[in-house]
Amino acid sequence: MPEHMGFKGDNKNMLERLELSIDRIKEIKLENKLPQEYQMYFETVGDFLLQIEENRQWILEGNLHTASMEELEIRNHKLYEDILLDNYAVSYANPKFSVSVFGKEMGQFLAAVYAELRSLIAASYENDINSITIRIELFLEIYGMFLDAVEEIRVDTNEEVKNESDADKKYKTPDYTSLKETYFWFACDYIEDILEKEVTAQFDPTANWAGKLLDNTDISDIRYLYYYGEYVTDNEKKLADYMNSLPEEKIALMADTYTEGYRRGFEATQKDISIKKTVNVYYVLGMERMVKKAMANFRKLGLEPILYRAPVSFLAGRKMYKSGYSGANANKQFEYDHEYDSALYLNSKFVGRKLEAYKAALELKKADCAVMGGPAVIEEFGETPFVPVPKKENLKLDEHKRKNQVEYQSKARELLNQYVKGEERSFTIIAFPTPAIGDKFVEIFDETIKLNTLDNELYTRCQQTIIDALDRAEHVRIRGCGENHTDLKVAMWKLENPEKQTNFENCVADVNIPVGEVFTSPRLTGTEGILHVPKVFLHGLEYRDLEIIFKDGMISEYNCKNFEEEAENKKFIKEKLLVNRDTLPLGEFAIGTNTTAYVAAKRLEIEDVLPILIAEKTGPHFAIGDTCYSMEEDVASFNPNGKQIMAKENEMSALRKTDMSKAYFQCHTDITIPYDELLEITAVCEDGKEVAIIQNGRFVLEGVESLNEPFEDEIRNQEEEENGIVHI
Repeated sequence: MPEHMGFKGDNKNMLERLELSIDRIKEIKLENKLPQEYQMYFETVGDFLLQIEENRQWILEGNLHTASMEELEIRNHKLYEDILLDNYAVSYANPKFSVSVFGKEMGQFLAAVYAELRSLIAASYENDINSITIRIELFLEIYGMFLDAVEEIRVDTNEEVKNESDADKKYKTPDYTSLKETYFWFACDYIEDILEKEVTAQFDPTANWAGKLLDNTDISDIRYLYYYGEYVTDNEKKLADYMNSLPEEKIALMADTYTEGYRRGFEATQKDISIKKTVNVYYVLGMERMVKKAMANFRKLGLEPILYRAPVSFLAGRKMYKSGYSGANANKQFEYDHEYDSALYLNSKFVGRKLEAYKAALELKKADCAVMGGPAVIEEFGETPFVPVPKKENLKLDEHKRKNQVEYQSKARELLNQYVKGEERSFTIIAFPTPAIGDKFVEIFDETIKLNTLDNELYTRCQQTIIDALDRAEHVRIRGCGENHTDLKVAMWKLENPEKQTNFENCVADVNIPVGEVFTSPRLTGTEGILHVPKVFLHGLEYRDLEIIFKDGMISEYNCKNFEEEAENKKFIKEKLLVNRDTLPLGEFAIGTNTTAYVAAKRLEIEDVLPILIAEKTGPHFAIGDTCYSMEEDVASFNPNGKQIMAKENEMSALRKTDMSKAYFQCHTDITIPYDELLEITAVCEDGKEVAIIQNGRFVLEGVESLNEPFEDEIRNQEEEENGIVHI
């Protein structure tokens, strides 16, 4: 039986409210008082809510751990089936369908309500009666407003609505503004409880529901995948089976690389890990065998692992890109369609209320926040890249609401940094493929382990040689070739004491695994030109012919060719890459050095599905948004050779000293140019001397020749294959 996960106010009265609400839902079909189209909506959504309560009761009765695999599969599928691709076209959760039935405003509203109610799947597994009750009560309040419209007709006409046909003729919908106000006040009234639950789940080790579940579960029986309440596909089952088939030494190697990277992240930045007591573990279902080993490793470091579920409620911050543990994404188009449902309530009053609620939640868990070390993330890759379908029916943020969203994100991050101090925390990220990547899964998995465990010392030496050349530069010139028409000048900061100072960080396998990059925060003034990539995948979305133009380090123009209409392309970039801002700075310039990863990706034909974590190491990359040192600019950092890293801020982040709201953007997106699209990277010194780093996709700087060996090995292997030479 799962431990109760309710939040403040959870008591006998709440359970009584839930029971009364369930009884009221059962009456909807019996009453049958609404026109057919609305009656069908409330009956369908009501049936889903009854299913949620039935599932909660079924779990409480102890059935979860005794049910057969078949029963678990059927139950899991039924909970998610309404939004699966086969059904989504006629789902009330689909704004396009709801708008076709109810009209624009009413359709958008009812779709958004249903989308939020679908967050209750997880709540039924956690026995979170609070989350269930308040959302069911919202549903019933909205239903009541529709019933009131019927009663209003009766009063106005002094007539009985005798049958469905008459109701259709005389019925009027509730006032749309009133419906929005109802949702707004629901959000305002309960946002404190919602955020308290999220903060507790993220930072309080005693509320570690999934961690306790995994500790006490035999993962050799992959029925465990269904215990979380996340959506499960064959991909997760195959991954779990594969992980269970691996020898213990391979699991240990994977887990040790991951946890040691986390520890080294503290060491490299000279932060004291001993003052930390917890670590957030983010992962995808199927990786539990590695996660269990990693949990044991973290405990040896004095850190209690907290397994935090990625938010499932849109009010709590649900996003396409999951931060926390999660199962399969039942339908990415559903996530995309509802990304801006906050348009229903996102005004300045709500922003103020949500910030107050967030601060109150952090204050309540102040002690737990202070000892949180930061996230340790296991990413997956290999799924078919998602290309969203834009819909005019989706809710959108107007300019005022965009500003409200940006304000909340900015101030929320400032609050978090007060309670989980940036100068004290660290992180690590590692990635592995899933079976969805195709028939070469096992080969790709083994290749990924190889990438994650490359020789740190070799890369440290080569990268330091590159840094020594770059530290002499006044600016760096980057030009593409072939279809890539990048032509960028990136300005560098002038070092006052080059003997003891550096502009670039020598990044090995600690916070970002695998090894392989040098990076800096460039000077914005003097940074200008075109960044272009013919095709790139960012945060799970494809961009075709992405072009960004910089003037003095800030984005001045942008476009892509995803959609036929230019306006739609620009809107797509502004929403997804600029995070609804008018511009962003070039926050990072880096040179990836992991040629082994690049060659392997080409050979295995997986370039399109590589996560940013690996892709950014396979060529130069440019991050738009904040620098890599956001809110940690004043914390001293050093390279392995002892030189202090000086380029930790730019002209925007320097504004933190006078106006914090203008200094940060709460985003950081890496855009990589592959080696084969690269004509040159050249360091241009103040006296005009040029030092070539890369030419025609190959490293040409003296002392880093070994970085080209994977290219040469691959050419040699191809020639041998063509000549029929087989190595045994």
